[in-house]
Amino acid sequence: MTTAPVFVHDSLTAVGRGAALLLEGPEGRHAVSVRRLRVGEAVVLTDGEGTGAFGTVAAVEGKDRLTVEVGEVWHEPPPRPWITVVQALPKGDRGELAVETMTETGVDAIIPWSAARCVTQWRGERGARSLAKWRATAREAGKQARRTRFPRVAAAMPTREVAEWLAKEAAFAAVLHEGATAPLATAPLPDAGELVLIVGPEGGVTPDELAAFTAAGATPYRLGPTVLRTSTAGTAAAALLMGRTGRWA
Repeated sequence: MTTAPVFVHDSLTAVGRGAALLLEGPEGRHAVSVRRLRVGEAVVLTDGEGTGAFGTVAAVEGKDRLTVEVGEVWHEPPPRPWITVVQALPKGDRGELAVETMTETGVDAIIPWSAARCVTQWRGERGARSLAKWRATAREAGKQARRTRFPRVAAAMPTREVAEWLAKEAAFAAVLHEGATAPLATAPLPDAGELVLIVGPEGGVTPDELAAFTAAGATPYRLGPTVLRTSTAGTAAAALLMGRTGRWA
């Protein structure tokens, strides 16, 4: 049985059974010209904010427009616990790889971190383009993973802003650090609140950065006996927390 493809539609909040929704623009073009959907085929729509709709193609127009007749609408509440990854900026396309796999794993939010030892730094137009790529990657990976709620990708933060945010928002924060002795697998987790994972750059977290994060309430933890690259550590750590908290039950 073929699984119905997923497309993004921004206006699902007030939609009910029997409604006719127009899918156009890039999403419509992908549905019509790439997927070559035809009348009667099943589709899934999502707004990326927790609302989804199942329907069938009612009409196809040109190369980039089709109408979907809605058969079912559902709403998913925000997951608990909420898991955020503070991701140091990797070089090359490894940032998009990290975002893609973390999205597939189920991470709820990603904060790009301009760490001191990052080879790549987001500044000016380059920074805006890189952020747009991360957000587009999260959107496409969310569709591929059939998520109704896509991860939020924040603007890049320097260490000071990350520490201030941690102190206000995190119920639990772990700095993944190869020099730590305590394993993340046995870290005491709170019953409620936001869980945060901090992933350093390839060159590692500096002593000043570690001090700033621990002062904000974070604790250094090791992930395992091997050292993972920055583009894979967040995904592995998030998977561990998904299992421990029952998100993957």
